[in-house]
Amino acid sequence: MRAEAQALRVSEWTNLSAARRGAARACGRVSAALVRPVADIVTHPVVREITAPARIATGWYVRAWQQRVRPPRADVLPRTPPSLLLALHIAFDETVLSVARLVKGTPPDADVERIEHEAIEALDLFRAHGWLDDPASYHEAPPPLTEVTLRKARSGAVRYTVLSYESGYEPRRGEPGRDRWLGHVENRTAYAWMLRHDEPRPWLVCIHGAAMGAAASDLRVFRAAWLHSVLGLNVVLPIQPRHGPRREGLPFGVGFPDQDLMDNVHAVAQSIWDIRRLLGWIRMQQPDAPIGVQGLSLGGYTAALLAGLDDDLACVIAAVPAVDFANLMERHAPAHFRNDPRLHRLTELARDVQRVISPLAIEPRVAFDRRYIYAGIADRLVHPLHQVQQLWAHWDEPTITWFQGSHVGFFLTHRIREFLEESLRDAGLLDHMPPTELESSA
Repeated sequence: MRAEAQALRVSEWTNLSAARRGAARACGRVSAALVRPVADIVTHPVVREITAPARIATGWYVRAWQQRVRPPRADVLPRTPPSLLLALHIAFDETVLSVARLVKGTPPDADVERIEHEAIEALDLFRAHGWLDDPASYHEAPPPLTEVTLRKARSGAVRYTVLSYESGYEPRRGEPGRDRWLGHVENRTAYAWMLRHDEPRPWLVCIHGAAMGAAASDLRVFRAAWLHSVLGLNVVLPIQPRHGPRREGLPFGVGFPDQDLMDNVHAVAQSIWDIRRLLGWIRMQQPDAPIGVQGLSLGGYTAALLAGLDDDLACVIAAVPAVDFANLMERHAPAHFRNDPRLHRLTELARDVQRVISPLAIEPRVAFDRRYIYAGIADRLVHPLHQVQQLWAHWDEPTITWFQGSHVGFFLTHRIREFLEESLRDAGLLDHMPPTELESSA
């Protein structure tokens, strides 16, 4: 009897354990059925892009606190303090990057094949002409600019002049992508926004960044009215190829740079060509006027390259400058494309073929003490180490200032205006201003 009772209890426990195991398996199946779709959603490339600004800004803020307790190192950039405002700046930058990746996407296989073929063909051509060994010789001196069209315009309270002229730029015969580039009809006319005094004054050329080129944004981002009215400068803002009025008919996004390597080469070469023609026109108007150049982001790339091609610039100010397109392509590629062999081939080709337009491949002609750089310590678009410090080292470590901000949020930093005025005064562009006026503008 006792044995039977014990056997019954064992049977009951076995049945209960089996039921529990069955329930556990059922719960596991239910959990898996619920978790798998959630995991698929969370790891979906589009969702990751949408959530990237919040995720990355939060991660940066946590790491900033961790680094605060570590001993300082002398071989790294200035430390970023754990600031909620800086985290917000980073979120702004990452939002811009996410939107750009979502809009641009991954190039089709056919485009990648064409881009690779053009780059390989261009490398053979560039080697044959010695342009890879001497990149400055790739950039021909443009003809003088004698005919311009001037039209009065207004943006809010700012009155300015729209200056336009025929670019005249053409890629050399035999250069890959030539016919495609010349097919951009709207790009054949060069434009600039100009604020000019009646009497002779020094000039400051302000070169905009990617996705800019509209008067309303350019005039405000560069504080053109302050430069013109308070500091007393003539200010001109040239529009780079495939931006602003030169990109009509193109979809929303950045005109250049992008993954099309030869389009990048032609765009930078044309930008340099157009600006050199504009500089020549200014010098014909005022032969003795000093001319400074300030370039922002992509404009910093153009300004840094111009510094190696023009002997007579009073100063060059590179603001949050990009200087390495291959690194930008690699760093900001969509997550699902970063480990793709096609991307690695494109970036290697980019480093070679875009040497003819690289600011790091041409020695600067502007005097050492007339080179200036300012950059954001929390910049997510133009990496402080991989971009800014490369230019700083190539320029023999000139004056540089780091501000507590990101790429997009630089115009919110008052320190930039102070640094800009100090640099312009140091370069002699403000010698015409009485000291009392300079003091009152500080």
